[in-house]
Amino acid sequence: MIKDMSYEGLMSRKNEIMKKAVGIDYFEFESGSIRFDYEKMMRETGYSIQEMQKIQGEAGVGNTPVYELRNLTKLARKLASNGKGARIFIKDEAANPSGSFKARRAANSIYHAKKLGYKGVIAATSGNYGAAVASQAAMKGLKCIIVQECYDSKGFGQPEIIEKARKCEAYGAEVLQLSVGPELFYIFLKLLEETEYFNASLYTPFGIAGVETLGYEIAMQFREMEGKDPDVVVATNAGGGNVTGTARGLIKAGAENVQVIGASVNLKGLHMASDEQFNKKSFTTGHTGFGMPFSTWPDRSDVPRSAARALRYMDRYVTVNQGEVFYITEALAQLEGLERGPAGNTSLAAAFSLAQELNEDKIIVVQETEYTGAGKHIQPQLSFAKENSIKILIGEPKDEIPGKNIILPKEPSLIKAKDLDLNKIRKSYIKNCIANNPNVNITEQDILFLAEETNSNVDFVKQILEELNK
Repeated sequence: MIKDMSYEGLMSRKNEIMKKAVGIDYFEFESGSIRFDYEKMMRETGYSIQEMQKIQGEAGVGNTPVYELRNLTKLARKLASNGKGARIFIKDEAANPSGSFKARRAANSIYHAKKLGYKGVIAATSGNYGAAVASQAAMKGLKCIIVQECYDSKGFGQPEIIEKARKCEAYGAEVLQLSVGPELFYIFLKLLEETEYFNASLYTPFGIAGVETLGYEIAMQFREMEGKDPDVVVATNAGGGNVTGTARGLIKAGAENVQVIGASVNLKGLHMASDEQFNKKSFTTGHTGFGMPFSTWPDRSDVPRSAARALRYMDRYVTVNQGEVFYITEALAQLEGLERGPAGNTSLAAAFSLAQELNEDKIIVVQETEYTGAGKHIQPQLSFAKENSIKILIGEPKDEIPGKNIILPKEPSLIKAKDLDLNKIRKSYIKNCIANNPNVNITEQDILFLAEETNSNVDFVKQILEELNK
């Protein structure tokens, strides 16, 4: 029988392909209603902290150092009111084999693929995860294909994405570079079906469980260094795995009182699937183009149920502008002697601002850094922006308009993290749950689930359901 390889035909087999490529029967965790058993899914298909530490340790992943950013802390205190200015620390995940925290996700996923007998792995990513998967696959002797959304229809690719493709190829991976649009998911599914390789998705329980060691390590390191847990942990938020895994690791370490703050670059007004707007942004991840939609509907990912559910764990969600992140990247290099890439510096820009709200005896941690390289540096990013008619200015960051200009702060006091309305995001998530389950009669169990999913309470959920006439 010849399979229908049209877009519609392939999509009709999506669930069947995904089940075979991941080795998880997601139906086991469904209730037939809005609710699904998230914790059962994580428990039965993930790994314990001890198992993950062993897996990662054998692959040279984890146990990364923590640095106190004393000079940036001093600068923050100069700008803060008396008695304010928390100590700023970073967890240096650039020390991992592939240069980012994504090595933690990849180590678990590739270990699992090898254990199940897959001959190769495929990941759809234009970011650091591709390099992490390629690196870990090389260690385990598995074939690796990375599918990237890299170019617009004119064939122009972003420097950072092209840089990451080079890194993937250096580890021996085959890289398929595609233009922006629905082509990516079609090609991804087609390759999974044809090769019968493992889907090393960012959003499986094994991938998210891999990040739990990061949160766990933070708690243990600070107890040893400072005799206490940090007060605040800031995590760059895109698809939600970074926030989710880190928060779950902190909880497993008993550090339940640590405030978890998500941070994204503000790209409001730019559509991530727009061919015209694809190259109008100077950040390929860690921005609101991923952070917002994945917070309000995490199951838009490449598996039936995403294990990355950031809204469950965020106590606060803030944004910073592109120019502010570029500025703090330079400040980190010139004041602290650490040259790191843009993803972690998104959280650092937020932390620099947030530290000024906190007392001097408090500790704020940026929970990851990433490697930097030719395409990740500020200069190629700003040059590429100019080529795409983006004005580069020095002035007030509040006047920055994504897709029109990038404004580097004329002084550090202008770096200001801006709060997003979490209740509005929570409402959007509940609305999406109803839209995706239109014929379901909502039960008390569904309401409890929605309260957990939104990190809120039953009364809040009932109020929103009443507003939505449900």
